[in-house]
Amino acid sequence: MATPKKAKAGKLNMAEMRKLINKKAGINVAHDLSLDNPTAVTEWIPTGARWLDSIICRGKLGGIPVGKVTEIAGLESTGKSYMAAQIAANAQKMGIDVVYFDSESATDPIFLQRIGIDLDRFLYIQATSVEEVLEYIEELLGSGNKLLFIWDSLALTPSKKDLEGDFNPQSSMAVKPRILSKGMAKLTVPLANAQCTFLVLNQLKTNITMNISEAMTTPWFTPGGKAMIYAYSLRIWLTGRKAKASFVEDDKGYRIGSEVKAKLEKSRFGTAGRRCNYKILWAGDKIGIQDEESWLDAIKGSDALTTAGAWYTLNSKGKEIKFQGKQWVEKLQDPEFKQAVLDVMDEEVIMRFEKREGNAKEFYDPDVEEET
Repeated sequence: MATPKKAKAGKLNMAEMRKLINKKAGINVAHDLSLDNPTAVTEWIPTGARWLDSIICRGKLGGIPVGKVTEIAGLESTGKSYMAAQIAANAQKMGIDVVYFDSESATDPIFLQRIGIDLDRFLYIQATSVEEVLEYIEELLGSGNKLLFIWDSLALTPSKKDLEGDFNPQSSMAVKPRILSKGMAKLTVPLANAQCTFLVLNQLKTNITMNISEAMTTPWFTPGGKAMIYAYSLRIWLTGRKAKASFVEDDKGYRIGSEVKAKLEKSRFGTAGRRCNYKILWAGDKIGIQDEESWLDAIKGSDALTTAGAWYTLNSKGKEIKFQGKQWVEKLQDPEFKQAVLDVMDEEVIMRFEKREGNAKEFYDPDVEEET
């Protein structure tokens, strides 16, 4: 290892300047970015949809970034809370405890247990006001625990002025954005320093604007104001089609699930505009995201997968594996086949984008939004 150069007489080197600043601040605020530091993301919490995890971060498998603020916003019935629950279960597997702020009073402990959450490491708090949510987070950041905060949802949490006032929306106009602006200015750095993660669930609202061209390109907006948008390191928007073909049905024709389209609205780790799709099951014996079922769609554009009628052929390491679409989930029970699929998926979704191979339009959301 090279010996650090000595500073000239009367001058401080970088290490000495960091020491000086940290002494002045009383805490470590100056960091060597080549070493461990709070700005680097070294851990990712899986979302429960591997295809989605594959498009979040350039060149590697991502997820929800630990130590950062993330938004999952969506239209009604697109599985925001379902994904949050799966993220919570995955966080617990990583040794991260979960604090869940619920403003919708819709949390079902039986559902949480079925999806894999340990209720003994799950702190449930009713989100009675925006101010209290932020204050509780600030208080718990001093606990020393590695935590995942989930806020379900920002849109339905009132401010204290909302609670004290009448039902006239103009009487508390812009109060919530102003609170959040101050709150995120206070919490973003402490969250990173404590390696705690803040996942905000939000609603997509129709963009009612006088600018018609803007409304055509950006049909949605999220409540909470601009400060939240700047604070988010990652924004995932969920939409879905209403067509009959988008529903999952059981053998008797009862609807037990639906298709979801996920789009990266913002990612400091990759590129906004990338998209994927998967299905969620919200009834029946199995509930949650149909993760493995979506992998076939993820690799359909790959040269490693060829089709002939109802048959597919997967070429992996010089070996050809034939199967039919209806056998997909069954075939994935074979560890060798599953690993071959994951290898192709990583190359197709992660590395081809990183290397800029193929047509870029394959990776991005179309310019014109499909009807939802």
